[in-house]
Amino acid sequence: MRKAFVNGNIFTSDKDKLYVNSILAEDGVILYAGDKEGIPAGDYPIEDLQGKTVIPGFTDAHMHPVMLADFSRQIACLPPRINSIDDLVSEINKEEKNISEGQWIKGWGYDEGKFAEGRAPNRYDLDRGSSRHPVFITRSCEHIRCVNSKALEIAGIDRNTPDPPGGEVERDENGDPTGILRENARDLVLPFMPEEQREDTVQGLLDLGSLLTSQGIVAITDMGNLHGGENYSLFKEAEAKGFRQRVSVYYMWDYFMDDDSFTIESNLMDGNLRIRKAGIKLIGDGSVSGRTAWVEEPYLSGEKGMPVYSDESMEKAIAFAGKTGCQIAVHAMGKKAIDRVVDRMYEEDMKMVADIPYLRVEHAAEPSDQAIAKAAERGFAFASQPIFQYSEIETYIKYLGAERLKTMYPHRTLLDRGVNLCLSTDAPATSWAVPSDPFVNLKAAVTRKAWDGTDTGCRERLDIETAVILYTYEAAKVSGFSNLGKLVPGYSASFAVLSEDIFESDPENLDKIKVEKTYIDGEHVY
Repeated sequence: MRKAFVNGNIFTSDKDKLYVNSILAEDGVILYAGDKEGIPAGDYPIEDLQGKTVIPGFTDAHMHPVMLADFSRQIACLPPRINSIDDLVSEINKEEKNISEGQWIKGWGYDEGKFAEGRAPNRYDLDRGSSRHPVFITRSCEHIRCVNSKALEIAGIDRNTPDPPGGEVERDENGDPTGILRENARDLVLPFMPEEQREDTVQGLLDLGSLLTSQGIVAITDMGNLHGGENYSLFKEAEAKGFRQRVSVYYMWDYFMDDDSFTIESNLMDGNLRIRKAGIKLIGDGSVSGRTAWVEEPYLSGEKGMPVYSDESMEKAIAFAGKTGCQIAVHAMGKKAIDRVVDRMYEEDMKMVADIPYLRVEHAAEPSDQAIAKAAERGFAFASQPIFQYSEIETYIKYLGAERLKTMYPHRTLLDRGVNLCLSTDAPATSWAVPSDPFVNLKAAVTRKAWDGTDTGCRERLDIETAVILYTYEAAKVSGFSNLGKLVPGYSASFAVLSEDIFESDPENLDKIKVEKTYIDGEHVY
């Protein structure tokens, strides 16, 4: 079926012709983009956009949708509802009264910088909320978890428990666990937690899909679980029940590298599939706000973070990707972690199944000049999240200082030096109540200011046109989606109609823009 959309302010994300006023689509694919007068004649429906601004649908190139869907049923440890550890304790106490014996109390999104006490909760704080039920609270960055005494007891974690490789069981001055589990130690309690019912997980994805369409998001990546298991089949089930977004699924390599039967089939990597397998992911270090990102210049508190994956893990990953043609994505925030993966991958000349970068560096908070040069030469991609500095400003200043934070996430520099860059959210792994919201993320990239007005590096800010391209076409390309992210012939008619002109709006008000309509493959879905 054909349909025309006319009289719009249509941003194409195509640098050769950024704006048109009309498009014609057939069976979900754009046939024509240009002036209204040039639309091919025919008998088909016409929608008058009445001057509204239209952009390609967003691709969130780095998020954790299964986690995000699950977190919607947990305590949100974020302002405005929770502003202190005492507030968190009260919420845990309320939850305790509504659950049965043996159930776990879970929460997500805490950031000690936003707590009145200025510190992370420990086992004793959580015990005040509930000593009878195990309590499990995830930090906003996803790299640190806090549990109460009951959870430590169930998992058998005590003063004699060794730190796992690439992880730390935090201990007090007496050597006893505080309940704070960093990096690979965060997994120590997972085997003792009840499994989520599959039908609940699928329904959670369907509910999430509705939220994403309301935000103009037409494609996402699943950047892996922080526990064993795979998500591809979950998305296939959700697709059969009406989930509309296109999805690229990545597998957390730690859980698959020793499984000789594991593979990624080339036909399932096809960029035209709605649900596709994309590659494998390794964790190179932690987070800046958790002081576990592996940095060269130490944090103001003296730490330098830590490496996480082993050399053996990386070598196995390279061999696997070379055999299957899949992408390798590596979480690397600190300078030392970024140098480690870029230096090693620079030695390779891997061929992809599709024309997409064979290495994605996730986050890349503080890349060295050497890493930037090598990434540009080899075509490596950096997937960045402007929302981090915006929402976690308290801990960034506390651990890095006001001047150093201005050099983090050097978006303008990366583009000027020819690095493939795209924008994403890492939702829900950040301190924001609606972490998948693309408009607050765009605001952070364009203004380079935090939510409280702090300058996070104005020299690295992006213009709004560039930011939208990085969040649409470039994000889709890096994530392996074919024919997505531009409103030009041959590409998917997946786009969002906005409440106002995003390109003429005051950058300070970008987070107030709303999506009025969303189309996926030409179908009106919101």
